[in-house]
Order: sequence, then structure tokens, then C-alpha cells
Amino acid sequence: MATLIRMAARRARTGLIHFERHELTQLLTLYAARVAGGEWRDYAIDLEPDRAVFSIFRHTQERPVFTITKSASGRYDDGWTVTAGGRELARSASLTDILATLERKPRLAPS
Repeated sequence: MATLIRMAARRARTGLIHFERHELTQLLTLYAARVAGGEWRDYAIDLEPDRAVFSIFRHTQERPVFTITKSASGRYDDGWTVTAGGRELARSASLTDILATLERKPRLAPS
């Protein structure tokens, strides 16, 4: 007989930072548009106890072009940061604001 594990209860106990479904939808929508444009090629999701990271790659074997990090920044909200090459481009309490920053940035020419 199988054991049923309720994920909501498990997440509440562990306190693990993770991407919600609507956040993943926003991230993957932007990613898909840039892949279709030939600019991005791969992505990775890393989950750590204190943060969740969505990394975007131009080539599979390179360092990420951008990283979007969700971390616990306070008592009631999560903090979002976007970095490129180790340099912080933007920080916000809103994923929408972070993604708007990426939309405003010049697109990298496909190689």
C-alpha cells in the first residue's frame, strides 16, 4: 500500500523556500520567449533552505547569464534579486518588477 504525503504540510514543516506555481509560470513564460528569439538556451532551478534560484544560460556549459533569486527577506514577504555576472541588477519584493528589469535590459545577440 502506498503512503500519501501531503506536500503542503511537508513544506510548512521544513520552511524550504520554493517557487509557487504562478511564479514558475511567469519565469518560464519569459524564458520561452527568449528561447524562441534564440537568445537563451537552458535554465536550472536550485532549491536551498534559505533561497530558490532560477538560473538562465546562453550556452549549456557556461555560467548563467542571469540568476533570479527568491529569498526570505522579512517577516511577511519574500525578496527577489536578479544578478548578471555576479552583479546585482535589481532587488524587489515583487517578481513582476524583477522580470520588468529583464525586459528593459538590452537583449544579448544570439551567437
